[in-house]
Amino acid sequence: MAYKKFMQVLLDSDIYGITAEEYSLGRSNIEVTARMVDSGIRVIQYREKEKKTRQKYEECLKIRKMTRDAGVIFIVNDHVDLALLVDADGIHIGQDDLPPERVRELVGQEMIIGLSTHSPGQAEAAVTAGVDYIGVGPIFATRTKKDVCGPVGLEYLDYVVQNIRLPFVAIGGIKNHNIAEVSRRGASCIALVTEIVGAEDIGAKVRELRKEIKRKEDWH
Repeated sequence: MAYKKFMQVLLDSDIYGITAEEYSLGRSNIEVTARMVDSGIRVIQYREKEKKTRQKYEECLKIRKMTRDAGVIFIVNDHVDLALLVDADGIHIGQDDLPPERVRELVGQEMIIGLSTHSPGQAEAAVTAGVDYIGVGPIFATRTKKDVCGPVGLEYLDYVVQNIRLPFVAIGGIKNHNIAEVSRRGASCIALVTEIVGAEDIGAKVRELRKEIKRKEDWH
């Protein structure tokens, strides 16, 4: 998938899926990814902190084939080497990872780079760092990531909507009961982790979430 095409897929996506095997009701990252793909999620990030590097590599190879066959964007969290080795569409990094400018030198111009941000200053810096999109959050409290900062709230989301001209993904503690508010505030692409991977029926959960996202049209 050419760079412009997968950037357009990212821009047009409503839900951004992220793997989290420990919350997946005993299902593997591979199985959960397959269900997310079948549910029409068009951007999926592989996030795995606990496994050995070889295990991550082998999982990413399988997910890369699955996502490529389905025309789904595949993004690897943190591991630039894995992203390159499996020919992922993108890499997502955090504030404590390698600097985005150096990551760009490694991956070239054709790979998407996403950067997590937690404050207006970090969002402004991301614009000049040459990343393709930013993560905005955590909007609400989350326990999915063990090293995450406290919730930044809807105020930071409002700031990004009004001031930052990069595509962004809202993330952090977003559930069925609050996704409509996040969407109403201007987030067109929203990442959910446990709400999706922890659902018994992932397809039904995604349909339910999309119904809630559309509720923003009912706000006046």
